[in-house]
Amino acid sequence: MSTEQILPSPSASPNFIVPQADTAVLASTPTDFLNTPLAKILGARSANKLTKLKLHTVGDLIAHIPFRLAKRGELLPIEQVQVGDSVTVVARVLSHSLRAMQARRGYILSVHIADGAHDLELTFFAKSAQPLKFHQSRLTVGQVATFSGTVSSYRGQLQLTHPDYELLEDENAVDPAKVNAPIPIYHAAEKIPSWHIAKAIALVLPLLKAEHLPEILPADFIAKHQLLSRHEALLALHQPDTESKWREAYQRYKYEEAFLLQLVLAKRLAQAQAETAPKANKTNGELRDKFCAELPFRFTDGQKAVIDEIAQDLSQSVPMRRLLQGDVGAGKTVVAVMAMLQMIEAGKQAILLAPTEVLARQHYESITRLLADLIAAGKIRVALLTGKLTPREHKQILLDMACGKAQLVIGTHALLQDNVQLPFLGLVVVDEQHRFGVEQRDRHARGVHLLVMTATPIPRTIAMTIFGDLQVSTLQELPAGRQAIETILVEQWLENWMKRVWERAAEEVAKGGRVYVVCPRITDSQEQSAHSLLESANQFELEDDAFYKDTLFADLETADSERSWAAVESTFAYLQTVPALKDIQLAKLHGRLSSAEKTAIMQNFSSGQTPILVSTTVIEVGVDVPEATLMIILDADRFGLSQLHQLRGRVGRGKNPSLCLAVHGAPRGSLALARLEVFASTTNGFELAQADLELRKAGNILGIEQSGARSNLKFLDLRKDEDVIVEAKIGVAAWLQQGVEAEKEARLWQAVQTIYQEEETEFLVKF
Repeated sequence: MSTEQILPSPSASPNFIVPQADTAVLASTPTDFLNTPLAKILGARSANKLTKLKLHTVGDLIAHIPFRLAKRGELLPIEQVQVGDSVTVVARVLSHSLRAMQARRGYILSVHIADGAHDLELTFFAKSAQPLKFHQSRLTVGQVATFSGTVSSYRGQLQLTHPDYELLEDENAVDPAKVNAPIPIYHAAEKIPSWHIAKAIALVLPLLKAEHLPEILPADFIAKHQLLSRHEALLALHQPDTESKWREAYQRYKYEEAFLLQLVLAKRLAQAQAETAPKANKTNGELRDKFCAELPFRFTDGQKAVIDEIAQDLSQSVPMRRLLQGDVGAGKTVVAVMAMLQMIEAGKQAILLAPTEVLARQHYESITRLLADLIAAGKIRVALLTGKLTPREHKQILLDMACGKAQLVIGTHALLQDNVQLPFLGLVVVDEQHRFGVEQRDRHARGVHLLVMTATPIPRTIAMTIFGDLQVSTLQELPAGRQAIETILVEQWLENWMKRVWERAAEEVAKGGRVYVVCPRITDSQEQSAHSLLESANQFELEDDAFYKDTLFADLETADSERSWAAVESTFAYLQTVPALKDIQLAKLHGRLSSAEKTAIMQNFSSGQTPILVSTTVIEVGVDVPEATLMIILDADRFGLSQLHQLRGRVGRGKNPSLCLAVHGAPRGSLALARLEVFASTTNGFELAQADLELRKAGNILGIEQSGARSNLKFLDLRKDEDVIVEAKIGVAAWLQQGVEAEKEARLWQAVQTIYQEEETEFLVKF
C-alpha cells in the first residue's frame, strides 16, 4: 500500500555534488512546494541522476527516509547484508594488499573491513597500480568509513567490488556534537551512496516549513499516543540529534501509516457490508447430503467447524468476506465445495478462481471426481474456463454461464474478462489469494459472498494489515493418511552427494514412485532476472499481471549472479546421460507448453509412463499425484520459504513415506542458507510463515527490494508492530463513530481515497 500521501513516494539516491539551492522556491505556496522539481533546487545535472531512482520532486526526495542510523565508533553489523543488495555499511579497515592479477593483465587491491563481529572484502581493479595506490593510501589500517556498493560472492566470501566510500572524520578534529550525532543510512543503489542522498536532503530541508506538511490524523489520536507533528518528525528522521529522537519520529509515522491502512480496510469492509448478497439455506439439501455420503473420507473436526461458519455466513444477506487458511493438504478444497453446493442449492452460481491453468485443471478434475454421481444424475453442471480453450469451447462455456446452465465454474484469470457474464452469481471462491490483486479478487464479488483461500499460513500481523476486511478461518489439522516428508539439504558442489541424488531418484522409481525435479527457469539462454523467470514459467494467463511479476521472485534477486541457474531444458538433457537413470523415461513440463501438452504430460507422469518430471514451478500448487514420493528442488536457495513449502507439498500425498532434496549453492552464513535450514527443520506451514517473517527485513515483507523501490509498508515492521496496528484499528473505529470534522478530517479522507485507488494493485507476496 502506498504511503505517498504521508511522505510522497521515495526511491533512491544520487552520485553527484549538490549545488547551492535556488532560493526562488521559497516563494512557492505550501501546495506547490512538495511538487517542486528537484532541478530547481539541485540543478539539472544532479536532478537528472535522481530521476533514474524515481526521485523527481521535493516530495519524492524528503520521502526517502533513512532506514537505520550509524554512529562514529559504533559499527553496524555486516551480517545483515545479502548477495545482490545495494548496501551501506560502516566498518573499520583491518588490512589491505595490492598485487598483480594472475589470470589477466592488471592489478587488484583487496581491503578487509570489519564491524567488530563480522567481516567483508572490498576489491578494486585497475590496469595499472597507480590509481589503486590512491585508495590504499586513504584506506589505512584502523580507518573507519562508510562503504556503499552491491554485495556479491566470490568463493563463498561476501564482497563489495569498487565500492564508493566516505572516510569518517577524526573525532578529535570535529565538533563533538557532530561526532555524537547519528549518521543516517539511506537505501541506495549501485554508485549512488547514502551520503550523497544525505547531502541532497540537507539542502532541501531548510526550505521545508510546517505548512508544507499539514496534519491529517485526528487530534485526540495524536494526543493519546503523544505523537510529534508531521513536520517535526520528518526533520528528526533525516537529521536527528539523537537516536531516541529518530525513533520517536519513526514511531509517529508508524502510527500514521497504520491508521491510514486500517481506515482503508474499514472503508472496503463498509462498502461490502452496504450491499446485499443472496441468501442460501444453512440446512443441508439434496446436493450436500449426497456429496457427503459419497465422500471416501470423513471431515476433520476443524473442517466441520469451518463449514459451519461459512454456512452461517451464506445464510445471511450481508456479503460474506472470509479468508480460509490452512496448510498444504489441510482439505480447504472440500470445504469450498460444500460452500459452493450450498449456494447452488439456493439457485445461484458459484465460481472458483485459480491463478494458474494447471491448478485450475487440477481443481476441475478433482471436483468433478468428487461430484461424479451428482453430475451423472444431471443435478449439477461443472465447467472449466481458461485462456487456452479453443474458440468454440470458449464461446460455449460463456453461453452456458450467461444462461445459468453452468452452475459451478472453475477458471483462471479468463474469468475476469469483460465478456464473462454470471447473472445468477452468489459465491466467489479465490484460491491462492496472494496471486491476485484486490481489484481482481473483487472483480465478481460485488453483491455476492466471497471466500478467499490460501495454503500460505498468515501471521496475525499480516492478516490484520492485508486481510483486515476479512474474517479468518483456520484449518490447523491435516486429514488422516498424510505421510511424513523428510527434507535434506544438498550442497550442489559436492559431487558424491549429487551422484547420490540421482541414484535415489532411480530407487524411488524402482519402488513405483514418481519424482519431481524442479528448476527455476526453462532455458539456459534466458536472462537471469526475476521478470524473465516469471515470463518463462508462464504461470499466468494474462500478461498484464505486473503487480505479481514484479515481486514473485523478490528473494531470487538477492541470489549470486555469478552462479548459473538450473534450467528445465539443460537439466532434462543432462539427466538423460546419468547412468543411474538410463532406463527411465523422463518428461519436461513448463508454461510454454500448450494445454493439451501439459495435460498429456501430467497423465503420463501420474500413470508412471514417464515417472520423472523435470519442471518449472508450474507444479507448485494444486498438483496431486499420490504416487509422487521424491521432490528434488534445484537451486533451492533461489526460492522463498512459502514456495519451497508448496513444492514439498506435492509429495507425501500417498501411502508411502516421501523425501524432499533441496539442492543449493547458498554461501555459508547467508540469509538464503538460514532460510533453507528453517525449511528443513519443519513441515509445519504456520511455523515456516512465522520464521519467514522473522528472517525477512521489514522492507522486504511485501516484496520490496533494498534498492529503494517504493515500499508498500514504509514504516511498519510486521514482525514487531502488532501493538501499533491494534491501536490504529481502535483509533479508526473510534474516529468513525464520531462526526466528520472540518479541514483536518477532510485531508485524512483525501489521503485514504488516494490509497484506496492505488491499492487496487495491492498484493501479498509469498511468505
